[in-house]
Amino acid sequence: MLIGIVVGIVIVAALTYATGVTKQLLAPFGSSAEYKSSESATAPELATGDWINSEPLKLNNLRGRVVLIEFWTFGCYNCRNTLPFVKSWDDRYREKGFTVIGVHSPEFDDERKVENLRREVSSLGIRYPVVTDNDYQTWNAYKVEAWPTVFLLDKQGRIRWMHVGEGDYDETERLIQKLLAEQES
Repeated sequence: MLIGIVVGIVIVAALTYATGVTKQLLAPFGSSAEYKSSESATAPELATGDWINSEPLKLNNLRGRVVLIEFWTFGCYNCRNTLPFVKSWDDRYREKGFTVIGVHSPEFDDERKVENLRREVSSLGIRYPVVTDNDYQTWNAYKVEAWPTVFLLDKQGRIRWMHVGEGDYDETERLIQKLLAEQES
């Protein structure tokens, strides 16, 4: 009997690992990756969508600025927990060459309606640009797997850092400051 239980646990653990479920189970706890500029790929362009708080933006036109792209949805509890930090960075660094872009990739049907998103952006006090991603084109281009996911782009438009989930706010701010201080190459 005990051998059967142990074998069952081993099989479940192996299947969980092999299918990648472990990564999904641990995603809410957060994970980060920093890249050196030589390892960084140019960030994919944002797909078309409805823009709130801004005219449509193109990453090519933001060269020379550090860009934070956050994939979020207004019904996501974890996204709401990150919001005070993202808004604070926007307020403190916008005039220093920093741009925040919220990419709203909906989880539920009511989040797909732009009028609902506009209402939530206003009620949440979001002043930075937000673009809808109802067809997940930008989500897929960045290979996002969970809400929230944050990318930091350097002044050349290269992905230099990404974080999945909540947390690492001090590290994020340190990297924003580091990228703002870098000279363009």
